Amino acid sequence: MDKIKVGDTFTISDDMTEEQEMEVMAIMTVEDTDYVAVSFVEDLTGEENDDIDIFFMKIDDDGDLDQLSSDDEFQKVSKAFDEFVDAEDEDDTEE
Repeated sequence: MDKIKVGDTFTISDDMTEEQEMEVMAIMTVEDTDYVAVSFVEDLTGEENDDIDIFFMKIDDDGDLDQLSSDDEFQKVSKAFDEFVDAEDEDDTEE
């Protein structure tokens, strides 16, 4: 797989084989592992941006996306994403 970048889109299929397009919103490294924050493209392009579902995925050694393996891993990545967003908000305020 090519190197994943913010803004990349990909399609996933759910259990009912319904396809959803996802967009990479952020890439972060937590404890030497790379992760992405993704959301549904439909949510990101909609009129109301107040209620956007964000999902986290791990980038494996081959550059492919994989599910998180535990609640602890989710908590670590979620905290890192919150800190990332807070830092971005501070940068936007300073400009």
